Amino acid sequence: MGKIKKKGVAGQAKNFITRTQAVRKLQIALPDFRKLCIWKGIYPREPRNKKKASKSSSASTTFYYTKDIQYLLHEPLLQKFREQKALEKKISKALGRGDAHDASRLERNASRPEKTGKPKYTLDHVIRERYPTFIDALRDLDDCLSMLFLFANLPSTSTVPAKMIARCERLCLEFEHYLIVSHSLRKSFLSIKGIYYQATIQGQDILWLVPYRFNQRVTGDVDFRIMGTFVEFYQTLLGFVNFRLYTSVGLVYPPKFDQNKDDLGAELGAFSLEANAVGAIEQPKQITNGEMAQPDPKLQSEIDKLMSQLNRAEKEPSPEPVTSQTLADGEDQPTDTIDKFEPTAPGGDILLQPSYSATDPSTLFSNFTFFLSRETPRQPLEFILRAFGCKRIGWDAVLGEGAYTHNELDPSITHQVVDRPPIQVDPDNEEEVEDNQTSQRLKPGSRVPGRIYVQPQWVWDCVNDEELKRPDLYAPGAQLPPHLSPFVKKVRGQYDPSAPLNEQEREGEELEVDSDMDEEPDVSDVDNMAVQKPNALLEMDIDATAEGMDIAGSEEDEPEKSDAENSFGGFSDAEEEEEDEATSTALQRQRELEAELTGVALEDKQIDPRAKAKADARKKAAQKTREEDEELERAKMMMSRKKRKILEKMVYSNKKKDAEAETLRAKRRKIEKAGKGILKN
Repeated sequence: MGKIKKKGVAGQAKNFITRTQAVRKLQIALPDFRKLCIWKGIYPREPRNKKKASKSSSASTTFYYTKDIQYLLHEPLLQKFREQKALEKKISKALGRGDAHDASRLERNASRPEKTGKPKYTLDHVIRERYPTFIDALRDLDDCLSMLFLFANLPSTSTVPAKMIARCERLCLEFEHYLIVSHSLRKSFLSIKGIYYQATIQGQDILWLVPYRFNQRVTGDVDFRIMGTFVEFYQTLLGFVNFRLYTSVGLVYPPKFDQNKDDLGAELGAFSLEANAVGAIEQPKQITNGEMAQPDPKLQSEIDKLMSQLNRAEKEPSPEPVTSQTLADGEDQPTDTIDKFEPTAPGGDILLQPSYSATDPSTLFSNFTFFLSRETPRQPLEFILRAFGCKRIGWDAVLGEGAYTHNELDPSITHQVVDRPPIQVDPDNEEEVEDNQTSQRLKPGSRVPGRIYVQPQWVWDCVNDEELKRPDLYAPGAQLPPHLSPFVKKVRGQYDPSAPLNEQEREGEELEVDSDMDEEPDVSDVDNMAVQKPNALLEMDIDATAEGMDIAGSEEDEPEKSDAENSFGGFSDAEEEEEDEATSTALQRQRELEAELTGVALEDKQIDPRAKAKADARKKAAQKTREEDEELERAKMMMSRKKRKILEKMVYSNKKKDAEAETLRAKRRKIEKAGKGILKN
C-alpha cells in the first residue's frame, strides 16, 4: 500500500502562498511588504486552481510563489524595517507616558525621508541584483525617466514632499546635460499628453514622456504611496546610470550645482560640468610618433610602390570614356547616389532606406543664435536647441536666469521663436486697442530686419527631419504644416500622411469620390445613369448575393453547399456587354418612336467627357473587383475548410484596413480642395 499524502503539502498548495501568510512569515507590515515586492520585482501569481492553492475554505485573491517569499527571508532590508517598527513602538510608548522630550529624541533617529530627505536604508544592492549589466539598466530606463519627470513637475504636498521633487528635478537635469554633451537626442514629438523624447545611448533607444509645465492639481484618487515607492527606486537607478554616463564621457559626477541660480530659474544653467583627470572611458588612446614601432623596410617599400601606382593612375586621364557598350559588358557607371532597398516581390516589407544629410544633426543649430519670446515654452526649447548644437540662446528676463542675452534687440540674434499671431497697431490709436494676451502687438518697424521669426514647431520638425525646414512655412500667424509623429513605422497598404496623395490612391478612387460628391447631375449624366441602371442593379444583386453567401459561410458548423446550389457561376463579360448594348439600343429606339409620335425632332444628346470618364472609371474598377473576387473564389475551391475560414478572416481584415485608409484619404482630399479654394478666393 502506497504512502498516503497529507493534504496541503504538495502540488499547488505548496507552490503558492497567500499574501496574508507571506506577511506573517516575513513579520513585517503590509505597506513594507508592498515596498519590498516592488523593489525586488516580485509580483502576484495566478494559480490554476485557487481552491487547492488557498488551503482554506475562504477564497483568497492574491497569491505569490512560495520560493519568492523564501527568497525575501534573506533580504537585508527586512532588518531595517523591523528596526523601524521597534523604534515607532518606543515613540508611541514615550508619548503615552507623556515624555515628549524622549519621543522627539527617538523621532530624530527614525527614518523620515519626508523630513530628513535621506532614509536610513539604501537600495544600492537591489539595483545591482536587478541589473547585472549596464545595458539592462538602459533598457529599463523608459518608465524611470517618465516617472521622475512627472514628479519633477508636481506641486509639493504631504504625500509628495518637496525634497523628493527637488531630487527628481536635479537627476532629470543631470541626465539632460549628458544628452547635450554626448548629442544622444534623436527625435521629439509634441502630443496631447506631453512631449516625447527619444535618445540613443550605447545602441539602446530610450523613449520617455515629459508633461507640459502647467499648474498640476493633485487629486485624492491617486495612491501616491505606491508611486512614491517606485520613485524611490527609480531615483537610485538614475543616480547609478548618470554616474556611469558622466564617467564614460570624462566628466565629474555629480556636476557642480549653484543653488542661487537654481532659485532664479536657471535650471540647466545652474549646473557647471567639469572634466575629470582620467578622461573618457571609451576614448581610445592616441598613439604618438615616438611610440609607433618602425615598420619592416621591405614591406614599406612595397607599400610605397603601390601608392605611387595609385597616384599615377589618378593623375592620368582615362584613355576611353565610359559608354553604353562598356556598361552592357558588365561595368557599372560610378554614381554618388545611395543604393536603395527594393522589395524582391510585391507585398514585401518596407525597409528603411539609407540616407545621408549634408549637415551633422549634432551641429544643426550650431551657427545660429536664438531668442525665445516670453510666451514660448523655454525649458523644452532650450534643451532641444542645446542638444543639437546651439550654444547661444537668449530669452526674456521673466523666464529666468541662465540666458545668453536678455536684450531682444541684440544684433547677433539670427532666429526668434514666437508663439503669438502678429497684430499691427496704429501708434495714434494704440490706447483704443484692447490688450490681447494671445496675440503679439506690433508697432510699425518693431520687427528686427534680417532676423528670422518662426513658431516653436519649426524646431521640432527640423530635429525630426534632420534638416533645416523652410522658415516661411512656420512664420508667426501662418497655418502650420501637420506635425507628424516620427515614431510611427510605415506599413504597406496603410495610410501614410507624409506621402503624396496620388501615390496612395488606387485606380479611379478620386473619380468615384467626386461622383459621389456631385449634388446636381447634368441631363447627360441622367441619361448615362438610365443606360447603366440595369447593369448596375445586376451588379448590386450579384454583390449582395456574394456578400450574403460569405456571411452565411462564415459559421463554423454550417454544412457544405451542394453542387447544384453552386452550379451557377454568374454572367460572363461578353454577355454583360451584349446586355448593355441591347438595353441602350432599346432605349434609343423608344426615344425615336416617342419623337415620331409627338412630331418633335430628336435632339442629339451631348455626352459630357468628364461624366463619361467617371462612368468608365467606375465600370473599370467594378470589373477589376469582380475579376479579383472570381479569382479568389476559384482559389477557395481548392482549399480545405479550415484554410478557407482563415483566408476569409484575412480578406475581411484587409478590406477593413483598406476602408479606413480610403476614409482618411478622402478627408485629406477634401481638406486640400478646401485649402485650394481659399487660396483662389
